[in-house]
Amino acid sequence: MTSFSTVAAYERNKAVPVEKVVYGRVESIRYITQKQLIEDRNVGWKTFGGAVVGGVIGHQFGGGSGQDIATVLGALLGGAAANKHGDSTHIQQYQLIEMLISLDDGSQVMVLQDIDPDMPFTVGDEVRVVYLTGYVRVDIAM
Repeated sequence: MTSFSTVAAYERNKAVPVEKVVYGRVESIRYITQKQLIEDRNVGWKTFGGAVVGGVIGHQFGGGSGQDIATVLGALLGGAAANKHGDSTHIQQYQLIEMLISLDDGSQVMVLQDIDPDMPFTVGDEVRVVYLTGYVRVDIAM
């Protein structure tokens, strides 16, 4: 048995080269929820920007060494505030379907792909397994 995964890689409205198409029947279905932690890669720049703005504002207060202290405190507070409020880490959740498919040639494949609400699958469905460059997609055979 061969296993393939296709999570949100296939756009139905986009033409792509097909390597091969085989037909089969769905033997089993399992629905899966996959969570992925998404982190904002710009947090460092937001923190730096907050520190610069805080330093500029802090520089407006005091004079001499007091002004230097206000500048440093402004930079620290600005950087901390931007880091705390600029964090856009969140969890993205994918609804997936895992299908065991018996192919017409007698072999079996297991495919994991995103759920398409316009194409529900049930056990016993005749399907086509479309092999594309780097991934595979299952559709109802028409």
